[in-house]
Amino acid sequence: MIFGAFERMLALRYLRARRQEGFISVIAGFSLLGIGLGVATLIIVMSVMNGFRAELMGRILGLNGHAAVYSRTGYIENFDQAAVQVASIPGIFSVTPQVEGQAMLTVNGAASGAVVRGIRPSDLKAKRLIAEHVDAGSLDRFLGDDAVILGGRLAQRLRVGVGDRVTLISPTSSVTVMGSVPRMKAYEIVGLFNVGMFEYDNTFVYMPLEAAQTFFKMGTTVNALEVFTLDPEDIRRFRLPLLESLPPDLYPVDWQQQNSSFFNALQVERNVMFLILTLIILVAAFNIISSLIMLVKDKNRDIAVLRTMGATRGMITRVFFMTGASVGVLGTAFGSALGLLFCENIEAIRQGLQNLLGVKLFDPVIYFLSKMPAEVDPWEVGSVILMALLLSFAATIYPAWRAARVDPVEALRYE
Repeated sequence: MIFGAFERMLALRYLRARRQEGFISVIAGFSLLGIGLGVATLIIVMSVMNGFRAELMGRILGLNGHAAVYSRTGYIENFDQAAVQVASIPGIFSVTPQVEGQAMLTVNGAASGAVVRGIRPSDLKAKRLIAEHVDAGSLDRFLGDDAVILGGRLAQRLRVGVGDRVTLISPTSSVTVMGSVPRMKAYEIVGLFNVGMFEYDNTFVYMPLEAAQTFFKMGTTVNALEVFTLDPEDIRRFRLPLLESLPPDLYPVDWQQQNSSFFNALQVERNVMFLILTLIILVAAFNIISSLIMLVKDKNRDIAVLRTMGATRGMITRVFFMTGASVGVLGTAFGSALGLLFCENIEAIRQGLQNLLGVKLFDPVIYFLSKMPAEVDPWEVGSVILMALLLSFAATIYPAWRAARVDPVEALRYE
C-alpha cells in the first residue's frame, strides 16, 4: 500500500482534531496511551519472568549441579572410581563427591535447622557461586575437622560471625550405655557467603568432606555425586549415558527432574500473564475502532466533497488507515521505549518505591532472590511490538472500509 503526500497530509490533519472534535481526539489519546501501557507492561512482565527464571537457574545449578548420582543403599562406595567413570562421558566436565544431610545448629540458646554439605576444599573453591561471594573469612581456612562456612542470613539469624563456634546436632542418635543420645559437635565458623538467593543463604552449611563423613557416620563413603555438564539446558541427552556408565545400585537424577514442577509452574504463569496482558492491547485496539468510526461519521461531508473532487475509494481508505495506524505506531513506540527504560532501571525503581512507601517490595523471603531481576529478550520484544502493530492495523480496516463506502450524494443531501 503506497501512501501519497495528499493522504499523509490529510491523515495528519485529522489527528489534530479541532475544538468541536475534541471528544474524538480524547478517545484517540486514550487509545494511544492504552497501547503504550499495554506494550510496556508486557515487555516488563516478560523480562522480569525471564530474569526470575535465569536467576533461579543460575543459583540452583550453581550450587546443586546439573545432575546428581545417588545410591539405592544410601552409601556410594569407591566413589572416586564412579566419579571417573561419569566424568569420562563427553560433555561432562566435573563430578564432585559430597555428603549431604540435615542438622540443627545451636549457639547461645538460638537454634535453626540447616542443610549440611560435606565437600572437598578444592571442589568448594571451584564452585564460583560460593567462592566469589564469600563476604567474611576465607576459604583457605576451610580445612580439617573443625571448620564450617555458613550462609550470611543464617549467621545473621543466629547472631554469629567468623571465629565463633556453632554446635551441630544430627537427627540420628548414637547408642551409648546411657541409651540413645543425639550426636553433636562444635565447629568454628571460618567464612560466610551470600549468593543472593534467600533459601541458600538462610539454610546451607558447608564443611570439609572428611569432617562430614565423621559427623554423619558415613565412614569412607559419600551419599551423592554432583555432576556438571557443558550445557545444562540439554541435560536430557545425558540421561542414557549416565545410566549406562553406572553400576546397577546407582542412579542419576538431573535438575529438570528434581525441579520439574517448579519450572513448569513458572512457564505456565508466564504464558498466562502474556495472554492476560495482551488483552490490554486488544482493548486499546477496540478504542481505535470506536474513535475512527466516530471520526468517519463526523467527516462524512468532507469525504463526500473529496469524492466529488475526484478522490478514489482507495485514497479515502488510505487516509483513515494512516490515521488509525499512526495511533498504533506512536503508542507502540512509546510503550517499547517506556518498557525498555523501566527494565534497565528496575532495581533502582524498586528501591525508590520501597523508600517512598516504607514497604518492603519483592521480599526475598517470598521470592527467594535479594534483588529484582530483568532479562530483556530481543525476540520477545520484537514479537510484542509486531503483535501490537498488527492489532492496531487490523483495528483500522473496518473504519477505513466504511469511510470508503460513504455515498457522496447521500452524505451531501442530508447536510
